[in-house]
Amino acid sequence: MKKECKKRLARLAERRERRSAARSSAQVPGVLKMTASGYGFVVPRKGEHFPKPLEDDTEIFIPPHFDNGAIDGDEVLVELLPPRPGDGGERRGPCGRVVEILLRRRAEFVGELLSGNRIRPLNNRLPAEIRLAGARRGAVRGDWMKLRLLEGKDGVWRAAASKVLGPAGVIASDLDAVMCEYDLPPRYGAADDDAAMELSPREIDREDRTELTVLTVDPADAKDFDDALSVVDGGTPGTAEVGIHISDVAAYIAPGSRFDLAAAQRGFSCYLPGRTLPMLPPALTAKISLHTGVDSLAHSVFVTVDETTGEILACRRCHTKIRIARRLDYDGVQKFLDGGKAPKEWSRGEASALRRLAALSALLRRRRAERENFIELPLPEVRVLCDEKTNRISGIESRLSRPAEQLVEEFMLAANSAVGAEMHRRGIAGIYRVHPDPEPEKSSEFADVMEQSFRLFPGDIADRKGCNRFIASLPDDPRRSVILGMLLRSMARAGYSAKGDPHYALGKVDYCHFTSPIRRYTDLTVHQQLWNCDRKVRTRRTATMEQIAAAMTECEERCDNASNAANDRLKLRYLEEQLEKGTLEMVEGVIVKVINAGLQVAVGELGIIGFVPAEQLRGSFSRERYGLRAEHGRREYRIGDYIYLRLARIDFSRNSALFVPAGR
Repeated sequence: MKKECKKRLARLAERRERRSAARSSAQVPGVLKMTASGYGFVVPRKGEHFPKPLEDDTEIFIPPHFDNGAIDGDEVLVELLPPRPGDGGERRGPCGRVVEILLRRRAEFVGELLSGNRIRPLNNRLPAEIRLAGARRGAVRGDWMKLRLLEGKDGVWRAAASKVLGPAGVIASDLDAVMCEYDLPPRYGAADDDAAMELSPREIDREDRTELTVLTVDPADAKDFDDALSVVDGGTPGTAEVGIHISDVAAYIAPGSRFDLAAAQRGFSCYLPGRTLPMLPPALTAKISLHTGVDSLAHSVFVTVDETTGEILACRRCHTKIRIARRLDYDGVQKFLDGGKAPKEWSRGEASALRRLAALSALLRRRRAERENFIELPLPEVRVLCDEKTNRISGIESRLSRPAEQLVEEFMLAANSAVGAEMHRRGIAGIYRVHPDPEPEKSSEFADVMEQSFRLFPGDIADRKGCNRFIASLPDDPRRSVILGMLLRSMARAGYSAKGDPHYALGKVDYCHFTSPIRRYTDLTVHQQLWNCDRKVRTRRTATMEQIAAAMTECEERCDNASNAANDRLKLRYLEEQLEKGTLEMVEGVIVKVINAGLQVAVGELGIIGFVPAEQLRGSFSRERYGLRAEHGRREYRIGDYIYLRLARIDFSRNSALFVPAGR
């Protein structure tokens, strides 16, 4: 036993020495993030001493086959490579190769059993094919399995079966597989609901504002209602006081309590098509939501707005008791804003309040655009519609933000900004929403693609004014959403921090999330900090907030990846059904990538990236940097070109829809 301990201590000491040596050499420790294309990026560990000219937050590019057996999520040691001729020097980021795997962070994964005991992982960031080692545990070909990853030998990855999840292609099993792969906690049970119903609100001084006309505006299928709006005349002529009322979740959930710990584990409500995984028990969500016609407990922010300029003149936060006058949905509000008559059941006061709120939100938005130059990417959200009870897919829906959604968004932004500024001013440890500026190398790559493929010149997208001018200049055709998607992917991902660092896209600092405490733990944490401060109880420290922020950043990415994986999978199932029925007509695509094997095409109306195999293209072609050129004749296929397509089949082995050019 003592010998084993000595050996372990010796290994740890040796690892520390290697890490120390790495700091003074061209080797950097960090976390590897792989892509579906086979290359990766290493995010250096914070607090390390980086070799020049590498700076903090710089991602190191890992070319294909330079991963040295490392997989997505591993902690690795990377050796920086010298710049290659033609890399453009300062225009490209650093490249490296993995020299050592410091920690294998992934122990299990989910995959589909194929013929020959082959495993295809659900997560396309993992090795494309893995061999099953040992017993199948009753699994048959086509089943989803939970597997334990074994070390690869001779370039072959192996895994041992842990559990059979169900047949791939059955929607319930597909969703179970996604939940397992992305480590999403199970849904709450009846015992959780029973315990939640026993909770009583904690006491705090409240203002009775039940005299206000308060409205909720949500999607028609919303299940929780945690925000509402009111408007009355301000204290001086020409001003209005808007109340942004948020469900006072902290009244029911104290830090460290049972459901606080459960919410921290989940982090967010995760919305998969056909399956909602709430952050809080459904019974508790229903209990603390803002319901029509009953007294509700709220945490309110009142902002005084100049009705001529849209300037916010004053802000005030307090705990309130309110009563919702009417529940509205976005479609009904949009119809009203487009000039439609108010439904008969609306009172004159409700219609007047909604009209005034819409005018104020437009003023706020215009002022923000002038003062903060926020980045607006009008990208449609394309999602699968799947019934949670029957697991039947009814279609694919595309949503674009309208004035109805923007009405609510503007006031939520105002409340978030007001609360963030207050926390900073009063020295209350908080969690802020931050968004780094675009990285120079990714901006350069985006500019190269735009110039070479779309004949567009975006300029420096790190400058918000210039970025907005570029967005405004985009053509109003299917290429627009493709370009906006590329622009979005060239930007850094937003996250959370205990520091009120800038939010690039919004043009804000000290910006926090306060307005969704039912479905985001970051918001609930902010509510709890303010509750304790208002009660003169000790709040949590900045170090604790930083730990929560880091955990929630990672959790949010995991939830987003799970939602995207489920949507992509169910879209393919839906397309397969339509193909069998013969109801899918010709679609228009835009070429987004050209490889030797064929063309990747974005089909905007379906919200997917499909694939056209090279053998389906008539004639012989030679590869160029941004396209294919016919060896005989003038035909070419370039990134940014339109192409009319017909769905040929669904290839679940590639997790892709295969198309052929229309007319073939």
